Amino acid sequence: MKTYRVTLTKAYTVTINTNEKAQAKHLAEFYTGDIQDISTDQARKEHNFSIEQIKCGMNEGFDVEEISNV
Repeated sequence: MKTYRVTLTKAYTVTINTNEKAQAKHLAEFYTGDIQDISTDQARKEHNFSIEQIKCGMNEGFDVEEISNV
């Protein structure tokens, strides 16, 4: 069986409630990971935001490299 390393790219649409556009971008980038909200209650209170939805918009492989042929 061969072993492959597959490099993926993913794009998400995040719906977030906060006070400013720049803050929305920063908080969405910082507090999302693997299509889940990873923010804590403390972070949401401290930065005054909540993430309503994370929707996967793309999951496309763009590189495949054979690394083993066992």
